Amino acid sequence: MSNFITEETEGFVRKIGLNRPEKRNAMNIALIEQLSGALGRAEADENIRVCVLFAHGTVFTAGLDLMDVFPRLGDAQTLFSAAGIDPWATHGPARTKPLIIAVHGKCLTLGIELMLAADITVASEDASFEQIEIDRGIFPFGGGTARWVRTMGWGNAMQYLLTGDALDAREAHRLGLVQRVVSREALMETAMGIAARIASKPPLAIKATIESARTAVLEGERAAAAKLLPAIQQLATTEDVQEALSAHFERRPATFRGR
Repeated sequence: MSNFITEETEGFVRKIGLNRPEKRNAMNIALIEQLSGALGRAEADENIRVCVLFAHGTVFTAGLDLMDVFPRLGDAQTLFSAAGIDPWATHGPARTKPLIIAVHGKCLTLGIELMLAADITVASEDASFEQIEIDRGIFPFGGGTARWVRTMGWGNAMQYLLTGDALDAREAHRLGLVQRVVSREALMETAMGIAARIASKPPLAIKATIESARTAVLEGERAAAAKLLPAIQQLATTEDVQEALSAHFERRPATFRGR
């Protein structure tokens, strides 16, 4: 099988690359399965605290490889192995570690939905985004319908979901789809810089932050509020909290171990 995904580790950060450049990184079954497996391995590795997803080649992704994927749409839940993570957080187990997306060039359909399912997106100035499922007689089925609306509001979402029109990087940033816009040359440096900064924080607190925010989005503020005190009480007993306090009083950088 071809290696459609690359994996590289820098410190506490796992770099995962889409690697089907001859097909503009179109996502076929094999690429989706390999991406799921890569995220699963990062999730299971105690030495990994943050993931950065990027793409090899001239574009981020041409989106879904329709001819390869359509025959297996009914088996969507089987695409993610037992050890894998659903990159779109719609069918499989949820990840607990932060995911940063670094986008350059064109980003279509499932690529945008990857961004919406991630935590932070950095885009290069040459990036553009198109949710063109409407032109194929379908609709975004990787979580896009709900997350476009949640991210930028009903009217802004429908303007692009119903037309398939393109957004440039600046408009995507204005609407909240993208958090940073940088030069193409600074893309990976910026994404890795954010990742390294997050990775320097207490891992258990990062996990708890994501879990609390996700609960609020999916279940509502009351559900999230009900879990606040138990979560804080649990964190308060960790070694990382004691290390944070000691480092503060001793005026030194803290070293967190996720315990």
